[in-house]
Amino acid sequence: MNLKESIKNMRATCNNYVDPNLFAFIIGDDCHMGTNNILEIDGYGIINDDSYEERLMKIHENEHIFLPAGMMTFMPIINECDIFCENDYNLKLTQEEFDEYADEEEKLFGILVKKDSDEFIIGQTDVCNCSIDASFKKIEKDDSEFFKKIEEIISKKII
Repeated sequence: MNLKESIKNMRATCNNYVDPNLFAFIIGDDCHMGTNNILEIDGYGIINDDSYEERLMKIHENEHIFLPAGMMTFMPIINECDIFCENDYNLKLTQEEFDEYADEEEKLFGILVKKDSDEFIIGQTDVCNCSIDASFKKIEKDDSEFFKKIEEIISKKII
């Protein structure tokens, strides 16, 4: 994976689900979310002329980062999941899938890229990192249509 190019590619289409300047989140070793104000972070060797991608690459040397690929909303009773990204999708889930993945609140889905590597985990996180318990949660790989669609969307965004 070319992380810098993947970041550019993902940011280019993120207006549907997140502000491009608040795109990436820092994720702690405990999987709790840190800031997403990448343009306001000091340290990490960042200089004023660094682009968003250059800043994020410098931060990534010391921190895990979450790169969202879209947003999910679950619809109870009808067992649907609406996915918002550069294209919008509506998935009908089995009861088992709905029980496994559904959440009352909207969630961002994407990849957690482990610090100073190109190794990543597919997962989800809170839409807003304002709450103290906002965190990243891995989505376990399985053969469900839900996971296949999430994986397909992410694979198109990674370079």
